[in-house]
Amino acid sequence: MTMKDFDFATSGRILFGRGKLDVLSEVIKYYGKKALVIKGKKFPNADKLLEILHRAGKNIQIFVVPHEPDIDLIEQSIREARKSQCDFVVGFGGGAVGDAGKAVSALLNNPGNLIDYLEVVGKGERLKNPSFPYIAIPTTAGTGSEVTRNAVIRVPKSRVKVSLRHAYLLPSIAIIDPELTLSVPPTVTASTGMDAFTQVIEPYVTKFTNPVVDMFCREGIPLGAKNLLSAYENGAHLEARENMAYVSLLGGLSLANAKLGAVHGFAGPIGGMFNAPHGTICAALLPAVMQVNAEQISKVDGEEKKVNRFKEIAEWITGDKAATIQDGVEWISSLAASLEIPGLSELGISSSDFASIIDKSKRSSSMKGNPVTLSDDQLERILEMSM
Repeated sequence: MTMKDFDFATSGRILFGRGKLDVLSEVIKYYGKKALVIKGKKFPNADKLLEILHRAGKNIQIFVVPHEPDIDLIEQSIREARKSQCDFVVGFGGGAVGDAGKAVSALLNNPGNLIDYLEVVGKGERLKNPSFPYIAIPTTAGTGSEVTRNAVIRVPKSRVKVSLRHAYLLPSIAIIDPELTLSVPPTVTASTGMDAFTQVIEPYVTKFTNPVVDMFCREGIPLGAKNLLSAYENGAHLEARENMAYVSLLGGLSLANAKLGAVHGFAGPIGGMFNAPHGTICAALLPAVMQVNAEQISKVDGEEKKVNRFKEIAEWITGDKAATIQDGVEWISSLAASLEIPGLSELGISSSDFASIIDKSKRSSSMKGNPVTLSDDQLERILEMSM
C-alpha cells in the first residue's frame, strides 16, 4: 500500500492530566521576567495561576478578555503588553482567550497592525517573525485552540469572523488540566462540548484527511459520544470532564492538520453576524451537514471509501455495528436535544439571512475542506434543516 503524504504540526509541548496546572512554574522557569496573563472575566482558578507565577518569580500584567476577541481588543492588549514590557504570554480561559493569546503573542514580535495579517478583510500578509513564547491553558473543553495554528478574530464593522493564520501561532506549551473544567456551567459545557465533538467528526471526512489525524478521530468520536452528555448532566463527573478535555485536544490536533468542513464553514460567518456561541451554532448545523454531505458524496463515482467513513461515524456514536448513516444523523439530533441546543431560528436567524450567510460561507477556509462541493441550493437546504 502506498502511504499518503501528510504534514503535521502542533504545539511545542503538550502537558495533559489532572493537576497539570501545578507544573507551570517548572515549564516557565527559563522564560522572561514579565508575563502578560490573558484571562476571561470569571475563572475560579485564576488566583491559583497568579500565585504559581508569583512563586516562579515572574511579574504579571493582567488583560481581561470579556468577549470574543475583535480587532480593537487585540490591539489594546498589544499596546498594554508593550507598555509593560511583557516578554511572554499566558492564556488562561476558553476559546476566546486562547485565540486572543495567540494573536497577541504573534503581533508582539511582528511589525504593523493586526489588520495587515488577517484573511478576507485584511491584507493577508504572512507573519515575518516567530511569536513571543505563549503558554495556552484552556479552562473549557471545546475549541482545541491550544494546539491550533490560527486565531479567530471578530470584525464587527464587516459582521464576520476571520482568521490570523500561521504556524508561528502554535503555542510554545499547552497545559490541559481537566480539573479546570469542573466549574464550567451546563450551557457552556454543552456548547463547547459540541464544538469539540464536531471537530473530531469533520476532519475524519474532510478532503484533507491524513493517517495521523485519522487515528485521533477514531479515538475521539466514540469518546465524545460516550462522555458529553455525562459531563453536561453532572459537571462534577471528573472522568467525563477528563475525557471531554481529551476529545477537545484531539479535535484541535485534527483540525489543525486536516481542516474542517461545512459546519465550521457556516459557523464562522454566522458567528460574525449573530451573537451566538460558536459551539451552539455548530451543534445546530451538524446533523444536517452530515446528512447532506453523505447524500451528495454517495452520488460521486469512486467515493465509496468516503461514504464508508460516514457509516463508521454512525456505528461509533450509536454503538451499533448495523447503524446506518441516517441512524447517526438522528443520534446527533437526539444528543443536541438532550443538551437543549436551540435551532438557528432561536439564535435570531431567518430565511432572509440565508443568501448573505451562504455567500460568506463559500469564501471561508473551512468550507474548502468539506468532502464534497455543495451547491447554493444544498447549502440553503442545510440552513433550512437546521432552523
